[in-house]
Amino acid sequence: MTLIAGIDSSTQSCKVVVCDADTGAVVRSGSAPHPGGTEVHPDRWWEALLAAVDAAGGVDDVAAISVAGQQHGLVCLDRDGQVVRDALLWNDIRSADAARDLVDEFGGAHCWVDAVGVVPVAAITASKLRWLADHEPDHADSTAAVCLPHDWLTWRLAGGADISTLSTDRSDASGTGYFSAATGEYRTDLLGLAFRGRVPILPRVVGPDEVAATTPRGIVLGAGAGDNAAAALGVQARRGDAIVSLGTSGVLCAVGDVAPRDRTGIVAGFADATGRHLPLVCTLNGAPVLSATAQMLGVDLSRFAELALSAPPGADGLTLIPYLAGERSPNLPDASGTLCGITTANFTPAHVARAAVEGLLCSLVYCREQIEAQGIGIDRCLLTGGGAKSAAVQGIAPELFGGEVILPADGEYVALGAARQAAWALTGELPDWPVGGRVLTATPTPQVYEQYRKSTAGIC
Repeated sequence: MTLIAGIDSSTQSCKVVVCDADTGAVVRSGSAPHPGGTEVHPDRWWEALLAAVDAAGGVDDVAAISVAGQQHGLVCLDRDGQVVRDALLWNDIRSADAARDLVDEFGGAHCWVDAVGVVPVAAITASKLRWLADHEPDHADSTAAVCLPHDWLTWRLAGGADISTLSTDRSDASGTGYFSAATGEYRTDLLGLAFRGRVPILPRVVGPDEVAATTPRGIVLGAGAGDNAAAALGVQARRGDAIVSLGTSGVLCAVGDVAPRDRTGIVAGFADATGRHLPLVCTLNGAPVLSATAQMLGVDLSRFAELALSAPPGADGLTLIPYLAGERSPNLPDASGTLCGITTANFTPAHVARAAVEGLLCSLVYCREQIEAQGIGIDRCLLTGGGAKSAAVQGIAPELFGGEVILPADGEYVALGAARQAAWALTGELPDWPVGGRVLTATPTPQVYEQYRKSTAGIC
């Protein structure tokens, strides 16, 4: 049996799965936590990776490894390959003003969309480079190479000797703000704009089935991927699929052959991990909407789901607009949550619970609409993330997404996607592994989304 390993270096932790390359069956696994905060020294990721590998029984017997990682994080290295400063993570919002400045300096959102398919926001790497150039110029001057979390970990696995050997893949590069998924090329002019004229070394972009490097012990290293692209690879998403992820944020991305050009900037033109495109819309509000509402109602999540399912579709006119943390899609950073349509008849715990679930899912139906408006067809939706474990989400999601959604079997799909890519790099063929899961069906309730749409009309 040939073994391969997939690594998921996420914001919260590092997970490792060791799999049978032929069947995808998980033979063993391990995990280790990452420190909290919005800036982390990359050495902490490396330490967590080593701990997770050790918890998984080691990787001395595996033939190939790929690393998937949190997107956008800024890792700066000096000429000797030493880390210049703690990495700024995707959720570090101090670069929000820098993002606005970059949009204006390049002629507006539409110019960025035409150039690279994405518009700078605080999360994007280009925005973090501008913040660094303006606020820590000494660190900026010391930066000889810029890479992303998964790039750096792959480089470390390969020995980490020379910054010229850094590598990445299309999916992660497409989230930087200076790489075009449509053309497959870096825009060093935009890198220079972001970094105040500095143009550091960037990682070589490796094809999805190529070998990026080998470890000192000869283990093949795959290209790696951004976390959303790896998840799509893990659930074996096909053309026409949308992956709906309910984690800390809400994400809806779709696999297609067309690079979107959304001049509003809502749909990001990311690449996937197979050579296709992965147009993506991200909200700021995901599963925490459910836990916050449950806490307000004084119930646990199990009872919360029971309450939600006991109320009728549409909650008798009650609508929750779930912008509890502001919102990114649409771009309303200063917005707050709103409960609309309150009456004496619907102001009950069950109705509020139902409105919270419907509001959260409707915000993702909105994301689907934005992607479809780019001419990208969506035939079915796959429901993933921690929030997908809610019985209320499972019951209501098919009502709002057209009558049917796929709920893949429980699994670490980012790590599994990385493992599948590792097998691809090793054998030259992308394996077809069984995913399993259930088809969730319900009678569609388009009137609920229409109610939500009308409620948000005065806000958006």
